[in-house]
Amino acid sequence: VLENVRLAVQSRAGLGLNLLSLWSDHVEAREKAEHFLHRVALAERGNETASALSHGDKRKLEVAILLALEPDIFMFDEPTAGMSVDEVPVVLELIRHMKAQGDKTILLVEHKMDVVRSLADRIIVLHNGYLVADGDPAEVMNSPIVQEAYLGAGVADHV
Repeated sequence: VLENVRLAVQSRAGLGLNLLSLWSDHVEAREKAEHFLHRVALAERGNETASALSHGDKRKLEVAILLALEPDIFMFDEPTAGMSVDEVPVVLELIRHMKAQGDKTILLVEHKMDVVRSLADRIIVLHNGYLVADGDPAEVMNSPIVQEAYLGAGVADHV
C-alpha cells in the first residue's frame, strides 16, 4: 500500500528510477507517502498489498494516490460507492478539507444527494444527456425538473 503512494509521490517529483538520485529524495518521498496514507486513515496498513484491502480501503488508497499526484483538478466519480458507513466520513472529510483550501477545482459525480448537499458550491444536473439544471445547490435541489428527474416522471416535457 505504501509503495503505491510512494511511486505516485516519486512520479510527481520526477524522481522515478534514478540510481544517482539522492537517498534523501527517496526518504522524503516515503515520508510524503506515509503522510498521505495517514490522511486517508490507512497508515497502519502501509506494509500490506493493495489486493489485501477491502473495497472501501481500496477507494481510500485511490484518494491517497490522487493526493500524492497533486493535480490542479480533482475528479471524483462516486467516491463513496461501495464503502461501509464507517468508511464514508473519512473520504468526505478529505474532500471537504481540499475544498476548504480553495486552491483546487473539485469535480464530483455523485448520486447520493446528502453527499452532494454537503460538498457542492454548484450543482449541474444531466438527465438523459441533457443539461436540466445548473446553479446554486439550494436552487437546483428545489427545481421541479430536478425533483422530477430523480422521481422519474415528466422530465421529457421540460427538455
